[in-house]
Amino acid sequence: VLKGELGTSLPPHLKSPQVCEDDQDNCLQFGADIRLSAVKVGQCYRLEWFSPVNVTLTDCLDYGNDSWYGGPENTRQYWPFNNMTFDMFSYITKQDQNQGVAEPYWLTSSGAYVYVNKTVPLFIDSNNLYSNGLCLISQQSPPYLPRTGSYLGYKVCMYNDAKQAHRNAVLNDLGKPTGIPDERMVQHPIWSTWVRFKYDVNATAVKAFAQDIVDYGFNNSQIEIDDNWETCYGSAQFNKSRFPNMASLATDLNAMGFRITLWNHPFINTECKLFTTLKNKGYLVKDQSGNVVSSWWDGQGGVIDFTNPDAANWYLNRRRTLMKNNKIDSLKMDAGESSWLPQIPSLNASIDDQPNAFTSAYVRTVSQFNSMIEVRAGHLSQDLPTFVRMLDKDSKWTFDNGLPTLLTTLFQLNLNGYTLVLPDMVGGNAYGSDVVTKELFIRWLQANTFMPSIQFSAAPWDFDNQTVEISKKFTTLHYAYSDKIISQMQKCVKTGIPVNTPIWWVAPKDKVAHSVWSEYMLGNDLLVAPVVEEGAVSRDIYLPRGKWRDQVDPQHKVYRGPQWLKAYSAPLDTLPFFTRVGKKVEDDEEM
Repeated sequence: VLKGELGTSLPPHLKSPQVCEDDQDNCLQFGADIRLSAVKVGQCYRLEWFSPVNVTLTDCLDYGNDSWYGGPENTRQYWPFNNMTFDMFSYITKQDQNQGVAEPYWLTSSGAYVYVNKTVPLFIDSNNLYSNGLCLISQQSPPYLPRTGSYLGYKVCMYNDAKQAHRNAVLNDLGKPTGIPDERMVQHPIWSTWVRFKYDVNATAVKAFAQDIVDYGFNNSQIEIDDNWETCYGSAQFNKSRFPNMASLATDLNAMGFRITLWNHPFINTECKLFTTLKNKGYLVKDQSGNVVSSWWDGQGGVIDFTNPDAANWYLNRRRTLMKNNKIDSLKMDAGESSWLPQIPSLNASIDDQPNAFTSAYVRTVSQFNSMIEVRAGHLSQDLPTFVRMLDKDSKWTFDNGLPTLLTTLFQLNLNGYTLVLPDMVGGNAYGSDVVTKELFIRWLQANTFMPSIQFSAAPWDFDNQTVEISKKFTTLHYAYSDKIISQMQKCVKTGIPVNTPIWWVAPKDKVAHSVWSEYMLGNDLLVAPVVEEGAVSRDIYLPRGKWRDQVDPQHKVYRGPQWLKAYSAPLDTLPFFTRVGKKVEDDEEM
């Protein structure tokens, strides 16, 4: 049962409603202009506020004693969600707090879920306006455009447990992927130039990096040239001083066993000659006054308007030509959040769908390239057979966008319906004064091992021979389980069941499991418990109900859950993981 308070932002004189004359069973009238409808449909209640005037509408839901899941991607991805605090936070895709994915979906450990209608100009408040609760706020203020009348609509659905609730959310609201990404990206590591070279990347550096990868005996999915390869940002033409002959370099890299991917983005900087051409064609996003210029991390420029079919096709064709002429296999797509647009944007979409319509159009356009594409944003795009990359992680041990959030962001994306998760680079991005230490690198790689894909940029040989050998151990382990990962992806296409889940997925009534954030599942029968605390050489591990075989112990001891394994030994070269013995959790039928 969910409890809360409805209409909290209404003025006091409107808090004594009357039954609506024309719909007495399901409707309450608040004054002359505000109406609340509550209709039961199956296991759900559909609640909708309507008003012909501009008014803020607010409903607050009590977290109670439950754990809540879902919500937006965030730099401080605390778990469960009810440990997070938000203050009138706009619910759009945006750079602020790394909100690349923000589906309006929340799931409770007792088996309820909340899903907000996509047309609501939604803000959220957590643990602020309402103590120990989530407030859903409909308000016609930036970054939203004014609408006709005011509306807040959502549904609350009740099931026996969180697993059953989420499966029905997938079926009725979230959707599931229609296919899976490139399998080699699952099997072998992606090697990016970003952390290693940042902006100082060139053909010589890329070839030397590739040679090191080969010489140290590592496999690869592809090598990724990240940033500062263009003549100017958005030109989609190679800077000849850095890459004199990209096609020749690609031939050399292919001979070494590499495919090549290229960092890309939706921007065109003002210093590019192409900027004026695109502006005159109407291919750039405008704000409400017609301005097309906004700022992003690599300068000032325009943003291709992917809600304009002609602009989207131009973008596709120019990149396809780039890829063909330079033997590029695919692209790493960056940005896509609506906050990078000139504000408030004017898009070729219903006002009710703005500004998130840009993100949807962007990721749907670029996903047409091929199965190696990766994006970092999403909106109502869970059906795409495309890797969704976590936003950049910092090289830290803390919940301040560091290693712990590798796990909790994995859960957040999976439970938002984005189950084809591409974790960020091993060790994080080494921004500012952050340093990727040997210990952080190894523990990050271990935590990543049973996730869908591994990305390196800082390299094992940057540290010492022990790090090289430990890294080979875990990339080999990842490859050994890659068929299982691919199988879970294929199962997700059929059922929508997440590839990696919190451990409560296999024990949905287990109240201890509900709050465990530092362990995860691959499927129903493999439990992973990485060390994510600096300096730790042991950890407590919770095993849910069932028999679990210790895969690290040479004797493969079997434990019966539920139980805690206290101070389980996990020196630097050890990743604790367990496989289920005996009766399996029932496979989830096709949905």
